[in-house]
Amino acid sequence: MPHAGNESGADLAAQAIPTGNESATRSPAQALPASDTRHVRDLGRIVVTATALRGAADDLSRPGEVLAGERLDEQRAASLGETIDSMPGVQSSNFGPGVGRPIIRGLDGPRVAILNGGLAVQDVSNVSQDHSPAVEPFLADQIEVLKGPSTLLYGSGAIGGAVNVVDGRIAETPVEGVTGRAEMRFDLGDMHGNTDMFRVDGGRDGLSVHADGVYRNNKDYSTPETRQNNSFIDSKTGAVGASYAGDWGFIGASFSRFRDHYGNPGEPGDLAAGQRGVWLQMRSDRYDVKGGLNAPWGEGSGLRYSFGHTDYAHTEFEGDEVGTVFSKRANDGRIEATFQAASGWKTAIGLQGSDSTFAAVGEESFVPRTNNKSLGLFGVAQNSWGAFEAEFGARVDKVKYQTSTGLSPDFSPFSASLSGGWKLDDHWRLTANLDRAERAPAEEELFADGPHIATLAYEIGGGPGMRKEAANQVELGLHYRSAVVDAKFSAYYNRYNNFIYLMDTGNTWYWDEEDDYLPIRQWTQVNAIFHGFEGEATFHLADSADTGAWDLRVFGDTVRARLSDGGNLPRIAPARFGAQLRWKASAWRASLGATRYMKQDKVAVNETSTRGYTMVDAHLAYHVDAGRAAWEWFLDGTNLANQDARVHTSFLKDDVMLPGRSFSLGVRAFF
Repeated sequence: MPHAGNESGADLAAQAIPTGNESATRSPAQALPASDTRHVRDLGRIVVTATALRGAADDLSRPGEVLAGERLDEQRAASLGETIDSMPGVQSSNFGPGVGRPIIRGLDGPRVAILNGGLAVQDVSNVSQDHSPAVEPFLADQIEVLKGPSTLLYGSGAIGGAVNVVDGRIAETPVEGVTGRAEMRFDLGDMHGNTDMFRVDGGRDGLSVHADGVYRNNKDYSTPETRQNNSFIDSKTGAVGASYAGDWGFIGASFSRFRDHYGNPGEPGDLAAGQRGVWLQMRSDRYDVKGGLNAPWGEGSGLRYSFGHTDYAHTEFEGDEVGTVFSKRANDGRIEATFQAASGWKTAIGLQGSDSTFAAVGEESFVPRTNNKSLGLFGVAQNSWGAFEAEFGARVDKVKYQTSTGLSPDFSPFSASLSGGWKLDDHWRLTANLDRAERAPAEEELFADGPHIATLAYEIGGGPGMRKEAANQVELGLHYRSAVVDAKFSAYYNRYNNFIYLMDTGNTWYWDEEDDYLPIRQWTQVNAIFHGFEGEATFHLADSADTGAWDLRVFGDTVRARLSDGGNLPRIAPARFGAQLRWKASAWRASLGATRYMKQDKVAVNETSTRGYTMVDAHLAYHVDAGRAAWEWFLDGTNLANQDARVHTSFLKDDVMLPGRSFSLGVRAFF
């Protein structure tokens, strides 16, 4: 993959927009000398496909970020949450290295939608913290994060935000020729294992084909104190896709298969006594069809549609015996039409529907077999008047459950939002958002009744009498951009009515199999308040042919979550702040960073606190162009200070620590 040195910044930004063609295999900031890519490195012009009107990341009034290019290469990890937790306001849950679900501003589970190409992943990761999202971050072209209520486009399961993985398996513009990328990495130090991936795109005369795959085999890792038994991962992922595209639009289909085996370090067993711990085997087969028409109703209009079918199964083994089998079959589809009027108004209307059946059979079947049907209608309108820009939106949903026990509650969530931006001058931009979002309770919140062994608790649902959860949020943001500084800061206040959370009742249930008592936790509704701050700034310190380009990035975030009548909510992410110094010159680039996680002692009843810790990381890469190909050798280091680190959001924080000092050594190839 040759990297021409005379491309314009606009051309490079276009390369960074994943379209399924050869540009999706490139590391965007490598195509130009450092002096020409000052803002491209921050990827501010990348299109955010998870928004209805597909605005550039740097022009959004609503809070959102994109991880792509070199930063994505450096941050890729075994789990989605760990891959994106360097973004302000985003942290990761933890149930060992095989499980990491994104936490956005203190919210996770059924409040954060996990999407693949704009459609729900349709796994069962929201049912329990030990269930991994069925998505592979090593195959992402870019990962988009929408913070705060995103229910307008994605329904009540996105009341806390949405994470969209864009993989380019269905090309939306024609591919010409053959391009691809591959990577091999080996984990050393306290991590032991390897990850290999490949991606190939080819096409001619409008017909494009795609293939990708990942194999990961990581052994049990070590901590600064001891070996973390039963923390292994063994996963295999692959997909094929094809599409036909032209000036008129595109249509295509893909098939993907996800296989994942991983241990539960909270139940490690005793290998010395011949007792294997609890481990999980997950499979997901997914079929997708997508298409779009360009300008069907005149300039600025468009029509997009997508449909996905998922067949998912998740088996939990206790030693060599099957404990519980979770299964889910789901159909998910959406259609969006966009219009542009001569008056400047841009509008989008859409319809989204899903039909899924969830079942759990075995010892841990604490939720009955449930069928969930939902249908949502939404609309968004946007216009600008000089320095002002405004966006309005509304959505109404119908959500209906039918259980094997005869319960059949239904809900009708309604959401509305108003956002605006004001360009104060060439450098400063002010944004504001008002949101009223509603969420229907999830299956486990409604119907749970039994021992949930993964979290070592007996869970009781709130029953069909539960009410809709409602978020009322206001947010202010300030953005500054100049030749030497890119900065943004936001503050938000969110008042929840009927907030649903898992409360420790203080009672216990006798678990005769283990001759032990489990705490009884019940899904309960209360009024709650979330408020917080987040921000980051990148200072372009120097940029010359002699010294290279030097950037300093600083960031921080904090969220406070409490009950309206007093007390704290459990498992809320701690405040943190960090800095990273980056350098790039010719074929070399390097970075050194540190993130301080503060202690979390604002805990709920019967919840333990966690101490603070500092995570130090470093990255080094050497890039060489060789004809039509390019090679990149890299060395990454994590937890270089070998800190004792426990993730406060984890149910296992008292028993499971993060890996100690670790390194990843590998090579990437582009062609």
